[in-house]
Amino acid sequence: MDKPYSSRKQRCRQDFRARFLAGVAFLACLAIGPLTVHAITLLQSDALKIGKKIWQNECNGTVAGLTSWNEGENFASLGIGHFIWYPKGQRGPFEESFPKLVSFISKRGAKLPTLLLGPGEKACPWNSRTEFVQAQHSTEMNQLRQFLADTVDLQAEFLLARLESALPKMLAEAAPSDRTNIQEQFERLTKTPQGCYALIDYVNFKGEGVLHTERYQGQGWGLLQVLEAMHGTSVSRAVDEFAREASAVLTRRVQNSPAERHESRWLSGWIRRVNSYNGG
Repeated sequence: MDKPYSSRKQRCRQDFRARFLAGVAFLACLAIGPLTVHAITLLQSDALKIGKKIWQNECNGTVAGLTSWNEGENFASLGIGHFIWYPKGQRGPFEESFPKLVSFISKRGAKLPTLLLGPGEKACPWNSRTEFVQAQHSTEMNQLRQFLADTVDLQAEFLLARLESALPKMLAEAAPSDRTNIQEQFERLTKTPQGCYALIDYVNFKGEGVLHTERYQGQGWGLLQVLEAMHGTSVSRAVDEFAREASAVLTRRVQNSPAERHESRWLSGWIRRVNSYNGG
């Protein structure tokens, strides 16, 4: 029998599959009409393993990597999923996710660092990458980094929760004629732990693909776009097909991207990442 990895986790995730069925089926029915949605079969130990894989993908598995700010970006990238945090008054085309993570963790009883205390969502206190780098050894940064290191399990929970809500969002955005195939491809991937890893990592990595701000020349690069490109039926080959189509979607993103972003510098790393889904 798979045992919970902490009493807190047992309390938080004791009925994940039941919540997935109830929540996703209800939302899907509201958005697009009746659908049959199957549960994700994912052991708690598999969930934590996936979280650690994503930590490795985003931060090389290091504590230092939990607080990052990439060159050329106007936001901090924090935690195992490099969740986006914008400074006050700044926004971009990419969805901000760090405040949602903080709210999620707080509701599960974890102690927040002073930097994150107080009512409402907090803006990133560092206004630029230069300020962020200069603060690397400050008390606030050290407390933030320790908080993120101490809550890896809850961050993995947050990633799973995001996947829970992804399917109804994607089905609502997709053309009616594509919805059946998208749902079938999603469920095909959830039948194996490796397929669940692919879904959870990619939706964290490149989003659901439903935001029109996250598109270049009208074409997105999220999970929706990858699933739309898939048409196979074999469970054993699902992850291989997902990795192949994800590579194609990401290559198209780079080709469509504004020249000043120089996105080609990231493509080889992105391709390596999606190839890890099938062990490549």
